[in-house]
Amino acid sequence: MTTTRTSAWTGARVLRDRTARRYLGAVLVNGFGTNALWLAAGVWVKELTGSDGLAALCVLAMWAPTVAGPLLGPLADRVRRKPLLVGLNLGMAVLLPVLVTVDSAAGVWLILAVLLAYGTTAVLSDAAEAALMPSVLPGDLLGDFNGLRITATEGMKLAAPLAGAGLYAAYGGAAVAVLDAVTCLLAAALIASVRVRERAPERPSGGWWARTAAGGRELWSRPALRPLVLAGGAAMLCAGVNGALVYAVVEGLGRSPAYAGLLAAVQGGGSVLAGLAAGPALRRLGERRFAVAGIALTGAAVLLRAVPWDAAALVSGVAIGAGLPCVLIAALTAVQRSVPDAVLGRTAATASTVMFAPNVIGLVAGAALVGAVPYGPVLLAVGPMLLLTALQLERSAARTAARSPSDASPA
Repeated sequence: MTTTRTSAWTGARVLRDRTARRYLGAVLVNGFGTNALWLAAGVWVKELTGSDGLAALCVLAMWAPTVAGPLLGPLADRVRRKPLLVGLNLGMAVLLPVLVTVDSAAGVWLILAVLLAYGTTAVLSDAAEAALMPSVLPGDLLGDFNGLRITATEGMKLAAPLAGAGLYAAYGGAAVAVLDAVTCLLAAALIASVRVRERAPERPSGGWWARTAAGGRELWSRPALRPLVLAGGAAMLCAGVNGALVYAVVEGLGRSPAYAGLLAAVQGGGSVLAGLAAGPALRRLGERRFAVAGIALTGAAVLLRAVPWDAAALVSGVAIGAGLPCVLIAALTAVQRSVPDAVLGRTAATASTVMFAPNVIGLVAGAALVGAVPYGPVLLAVGPMLLLTALQLERSAARTAARSPSDASPA
């Protein structure tokens, strides 16, 4: 294969694949509904109760199931994955309209319960999808698909909140819940329409704990994969701290809180670009170097954000958006390429927990720090932490190669 061919954008090959195209369509419509509901739910709870704390619980309810990935992931290996994805979407399509009954503070518990179910469904869906795609696409296109998935997800983060806010303002939270139910139905229909040949799941062996821990053992036993996933967790921890400081950064620029929306938009734009470039970059650099480059770019961008200047804030937003997804895409692609199908669902779910759970810890830590110290010194500490994470990941490859050259990740 020539260098030109290797570096060319091959996302078009993914989009020409009927199955991948429909899965990406499902990601788009699901992402639209999810992000519309995410915004509306917090506003809805705030209006019903007047409590900022209860409104913040909406985000926590959707994120909390992430820590249960090792417990939920085995289900994606016990049943056929396509029917599981269809069933999960249909289940949420039935559950979401229950929220039309909420018209007072007494019904807030129902909103939180539905959001908790939503987050649980998302963890299972991500595990099932990650395990299913290697049977749909050639291994050299998995990076392209994962990148396009990031592009679709981030693109919806730019468009859906505005639509959700407008619908909420006009018709209330119940209308947004119904919209999300419709997107779940559309996603179920798209997934049901694809043709996928799945092998029958293997009969489970060992006890419940052994099956649950299999994903963690799989990650830990692979010297090339383990540092990549751990680096993803470290990067997301730092990203959480950085994210919690955004309003302090806006205040330091002398801008109104609404300026945070512009920073979020440019960061989302950077993530869209990273997703489009992921496939060719992975083929040229390999998973490890692609992840190292992304983490290092994020670290440099966080340092730049400490400069109280609009141009610096905007450039750093784009760079953070472009750099942070790299390690996530690289880690997921590496898991899909190296882990056996029989345990791929639970391993992907465990990897997601290792990478995304620290983000919540970082958000809490950042929220505590921003009230105690100026944001500048915090950013000047977080940036080098990211650069050190990139350096450690690069060094881990040399240590892996020295122990067992056959296990080293590709350069």
